[in-house]
Amino acid sequence: MIAADKKKLKAQAHSLKPVIMIGQSGLTEAVLAEIELALDSHELIKVKIRAEREERVRIQESICTRTGANFIQSIGQILVIYRLNPKK
Repeated sequence: MIAADKKKLKAQAHSLKPVIMIGQSGLTEAVLAEIELALDSHELIKVKIRAEREERVRIQESICTRTGANFIQSIGQILVIYRLNPKK
């Protein structure tokens, strides 16, 4: 993903609200399934990760690896990811 694309996606994500919240249970299979559904329908989503910094980074990497989504940005507890849906 090139920088110009990322910049556009960051601007689009600005007005979005988090659609997924990851809490005490961490990244479970059910949460991953919800992220997959959200990416399929919205392509660009925000995920709120309520965890310590090191744990958030580990969860972010795991989400991007397991869903095939592109990391756009992370600000505090909010992660922004994007995955193109070819069916749209």
